[in-house]
Amino acid sequence: MFGLSRRLRWRISRGFTLIELLVVIAIIAILIALLVPAVQKVREAAARAQCQNQLKQLALATIGYADLKKGILPPGGLNAGGGDWNDQRGSWLVYTLPFMEQTAMYSKAEQAAGGPLATTYNSVGKATAVVNVPLPYGRCPSDDWQSGVAVVNYIGSMGPQCAVGNCPTWPNQQYCQTSIGWGYQTSPDHGNTTNPGEIRGLFNRLGAQLRFPASIPDGTSNTIMIGEALPGTHDHLRQNQWWNFNGGNAHGTTIAPINMLMPEKVGTNGCLTQVDNWNISWGFGSRHTGGANFAFADGSVQFLTQSIDHRTYQLLGCRNDGLPASIP
Repeated sequence: MFGLSRRLRWRISRGFTLIELLVVIAIIAILIALLVPAVQKVREAAARAQCQNQLKQLALATIGYADLKKGILPPGGLNAGGGDWNDQRGSWLVYTLPFMEQTAMYSKAEQAAGGPLATTYNSVGKATAVVNVPLPYGRCPSDDWQSGVAVVNYIGSMGPQCAVGNCPTWPNQQYCQTSIGWGYQTSPDHGNTTNPGEIRGLFNRLGAQLRFPASIPDGTSNTIMIGEALPGTHDHLRQNQWWNFNGGNAHGTTIAPINMLMPEKVGTNGCLTQVDNWNISWGFGSRHTGGANFAFADGSVQFLTQSIDHRTYQLLGCRNDGLPASIP
């Protein structure tokens, strides 16, 4: 009996063998390998849901602005009708501030500008110290490009608007031309017009006035209003100036396929991966797998896959092509 007790105490006190430790470590490693992807999926699902919610709130704010302004959508940009590129009167994100619980910031900006932002010359330029801060709802957590700077991931859609860039390689320009036969006419390059009849989507940077919902004869439920974009691939967004009418926030064209240029590809293949090749870099995109989120003109938010039929994508982007298109 005494010998048996000693043997038991010896077995208990000797600890684990090397093989036993390796088995335990292997089991832990397997459990971690199984757990990490699951945690990442949950985290990305939460980030995607946050992006969708922010897009929805911005769409509703845009509609709220139109309701208050007798049916006029907020200008994609405003610089006194496009006659003076130094006349800084703000992006659509500035004019929707009061509808995003940012009335205090808007009021301080007007005070700093010395008058109403829409009528005072270089008003937002004078109020830069007030507005040049990150918007609390401006970033999608899935995109980690330069976190903490004054840039946004959500930009107004120009629809199938032409966007020739500073590169001779323009693979997507055919999609903004009348000759393609998709119900819309060739549009002014970059949406540089104050004539609302020449705007294919719902935004442009020079402040063309579009009526809501009268300017959307194709229907609000199948016309893109706002979409996700990646500042790391977009030279105007890289300015980190969400308040600037020329800061990229009304520079989203559907002629480029979704996720055509990703940040890790920038500069790797000449003109086809340059941030100033605008018919590529001004496309919509996200860090979500396989596509991006879009807010439509009825306030709904949909995830469009990057494999979407390109004709369907253009018709969803255009407000007045007159052709039937539905969200796939």
